[in-house]
Amino acid sequence: GGTAQPHSQAWTTMSDCKYIGAIDQGTTSTRFIVFDEAGAIVSVAQEEHSQIYKSAGWVEHDPDEIWEKTCKVAEIALKKAGITGENLAAVGVTNQRETTMVWSRSSGKPLHNAIVWMDTRTKDICEELEREGHAEDVKKVTGLPIATYFSAPKLLWLRRNVPAVHDALESKDAMVGTIDSWLVYKLSGGKLHATDSTNASRTMLMNLRTLQWEPSLLDLFGVPAECLPSIMPSKNDFGVCSGMPALQGVRLGGILGDQQASLFGQLCLSRGDTKCTYGTGCFMMMNVGSEPIDSQYGLLATVGYQLSEKEVVYALEGSVANAGSIIQWLRDQLGIIQDAKEVEELARKAGERHGSNKDIYFVPAFSGLFAPHWRKDARGVLVGLTHRSDRFEIARAALDATAYQVVDVAHAMTNDSKLPNTVLRVDGGMTHNNILMQFQSDILGTEVVRPKVAETTALGAAYTAGLCVGFWKNTDELLTHWEEAQRWKPSLPAQKRNDLLKGWGKALSKSLDWIQEEEGEEN
Repeated sequence: GGTAQPHSQAWTTMSDCKYIGAIDQGTTSTRFIVFDEAGAIVSVAQEEHSQIYKSAGWVEHDPDEIWEKTCKVAEIALKKAGITGENLAAVGVTNQRETTMVWSRSSGKPLHNAIVWMDTRTKDICEELEREGHAEDVKKVTGLPIATYFSAPKLLWLRRNVPAVHDALESKDAMVGTIDSWLVYKLSGGKLHATDSTNASRTMLMNLRTLQWEPSLLDLFGVPAECLPSIMPSKNDFGVCSGMPALQGVRLGGILGDQQASLFGQLCLSRGDTKCTYGTGCFMMMNVGSEPIDSQYGLLATVGYQLSEKEVVYALEGSVANAGSIIQWLRDQLGIIQDAKEVEELARKAGERHGSNKDIYFVPAFSGLFAPHWRKDARGVLVGLTHRSDRFEIARAALDATAYQVVDVAHAMTNDSKLPNTVLRVDGGMTHNNILMQFQSDILGTEVVRPKVAETTALGAAYTAGLCVGFWKNTDELLTHWEEAQRWKPSLPAQKRNDLLKGWGKALSKSLDWIQEEEGEEN
């Protein structure tokens, strides 16, 4: 976008462009958020979309429905803010990562529903790739293990099982992409087929060092290079929106995958800066600087964000499968709480009733253990029960489980990066639980900080777009906006911390070797 520069510079000096828009296209819903010059939220609109379950372990989304909801939330959020697209200096996009779709170049129509990141229908394809001995090469080139999460196996499944996709790939009529590419295609009125390096780094098709599609992997997965989007920096002039009435003429200035957007929104701009998002699961990401780190401790190497051709920041990522979902389980399966909010009160009573002696451990390996252990054979265990154990202690153990799992990922990051974990920046729903956050700080032995603007994912997309058009001058200016809402400091003696971690290690060992592979997966 070199040629468009003078235009966009002149355009942002117009005094009425006082806002930045962000499209936040998530797994269950789509949001549009309007931010002001201080990075504060002016308005929000949110719409859920359908989760399509055709078979056990399958999850799909309808791309047309996602586009429809995106148009709707943009219109509503602008109306709520009392502005129009003309008042937006730029718009940024952030999205659920890895979710994969194929549409037709000639008709512009999807050839199949999008296959969602959590969909496990590619289990057999992944096992086949491992048997054929591809795992090491794939990890070396992409930074990723072979897993059902990533886009490439989903594409191979579509190629093998959907004739329309197979034919379109053969004839090169197919356009392949993650959700960001679909949104960019629609926003540009069908003119642009692009993605950014953070999203591309999750496809299992991109070379992590060159930031280009890797020919050997395109061959392996049967994807012609012509069908793939161009890989751009996250902060980039993607041109002007022409495909959506609400955003007509607004410049699209940034794209980031959701976890990377939250890393940038938390302003983790220095090597060693780390954020953790507490949702259904937990996503932890550490800025490791300008060179990727090949993880030896069960983490993923990925692109953190890219502000220009030359400025690439890499990250290490670890995900914990069950965090908020543990609390839902206490509510829906065990029935010991009626509302997720009650868990903090129960956990507090456990402390009051039995002193600070935390003998119960809960390992929530409902579908195996994720990073950094990667044990599919693990299952959930509750250990250390005695006659006096009660629902208060179980609630407390369930809360603690999230903090312990985050510690495991944090230790893996320290081991891989050799960088000390100084402060953990946190966001997501569970960060409003004081007992959890205090225990997180205690068991990590570091300070934990929550920022004022909780919507760090959308904020990250807004920041990249704003930087692109000069709405904000540079990242130093952004740092002046960062305000903390709350900070927790460790208060646990080192000896006590080590004892508790030893107990957690013991509990983890009890969760392993539970499922024999040949028994098959039960749900």
